[in-house]
Amino acid sequence: MSKKTFSEQDIEILSKNKYVKNVSEKSITYTNEFKIHFIAEYNNKKLPRNIFEEAGFDINIIGLKRIKCASSRWRTAYKENGVLGLDDTRRKNSGRPRQRELTKDELIAKQNAEIEYLKAEVELLKKLELHERQVRKGKLVATKAFTLIERITKDSKFNSLVSHLCSIAGVSRSGYYRFLNNKSIKIKQANIDLSVRDNILKAFNYKGYKKGSRSIKMLLENEFGITYNRKRIQRIMRKYNIVCPIRKANPYRRMAKATKEHRVVPNLLNRNFKQEVAGKVLLTDITYLPYGNNQMAYLSTIKDASTNEILAHNLSNNITLDIAIDTIHKLMNNTKFKLHKDAFIHSDQGAHYTSPRFQKLLKSKNLGQSMSRRGNCWDNAPQESFFGHMKDEINYRSCTTFEELKGIIDNYINYYNNYRYQWNLKRLTPVKYRNQLLAA
Repeated sequence: MSKKTFSEQDIEILSKNKYVKNVSEKSITYTNEFKIHFIAEYNNKKLPRNIFEEAGFDINIIGLKRIKCASSRWRTAYKENGVLGLDDTRRKNSGRPRQRELTKDELIAKQNAEIEYLKAEVELLKKLELHERQVRKGKLVATKAFTLIERITKDSKFNSLVSHLCSIAGVSRSGYYRFLNNKSIKIKQANIDLSVRDNILKAFNYKGYKKGSRSIKMLLENEFGITYNRKRIQRIMRKYNIVCPIRKANPYRRMAKATKEHRVVPNLLNRNFKQEVAGKVLLTDITYLPYGNNQMAYLSTIKDASTNEILAHNLSNNITLDIAIDTIHKLMNNTKFKLHKDAFIHSDQGAHYTSPRFQKLLKSKNLGQSMSRRGNCWDNAPQESFFGHMKDEINYRSCTTFEELKGIIDNYINYYNNYRYQWNLKRLTPVKYRNQLLAA
């Protein structure tokens, strides 16, 4: 051993090194971690001096002779007893020494343990390379070290190997097990999310029409008997990019201020749409449906404002007065419901609805009439809303023939009335809500 002694300043400098367990005036005790690291680096053909320098030791303070002695002692101990021979035995072997020699099986078990420890050590050092030092300096994310340790110890039968590798990598053992626990929780949650996603997709594509989170929640509860929180549905839709078509605002539409009441028919409704009386407030309007090769169709509908049910609809290639007249006839010939005795038709001030022929027809059917104020679409907002949702949910522009378009419209209105659950209808479909009102 070197006879060189350390000054107080030398002792202070050496004490700050992570690889020093204890230092006195005449001796220095290194950590087992550094001894194992030294053996691994030495086997990689590195010089002892270089290994000490890379570990942050000042060669002038330690002295080359002390490094040479430590190197020889550690290599001899490792050659005779493996990794366990590098342990500091001054504290561990303070009791009564072993009285018997190890049996053959005990020697084999000891050697196997030493071999596995060394293999794991070398593999971790090899994988970390420069990262191993970065872990100590706090530059490497701990989860990367945890991942490497998990791979190395995956098939190991030695529980203490984890503690050993955590010490080498400069991470905590409790942090490693917390990492494993969180990983299993995330995997479990991902599997649950996949199951929820499959159920949401069933509702999302139900009857071939895409839906938003509200419609999905109501449909799952009423048709599949599955209850999910709406925020959960929204989270899953965002996670798996399940997008509901959203109607864009028309930038060219301008709201005109109403300055006077209509002269022909007054506005009897005054936006009192929800009167909770089925078959009383009947909204009507006509919308344009371009399709095929620059072709145009026109859809006239009558909607119950209280239940949102489409009571009658008429699709035509012409926008003559007959489209509105035929819609009224279809309404009166529909035997699936009964109109209220005070039922009235509310519309805008279009030429169809101000026509004397149309107004005469309403009187003959004992139907009242109301009109929106001029240029104010909000007075007939529920009817406008239906057209907007319908155009979002069907691909009418791809139709090539009038018959194909008519089939799509008929199917959608049947779906809208009987299967499209609506949040503001107590999460019921229009038909179910109408039946509930009539039964009350």
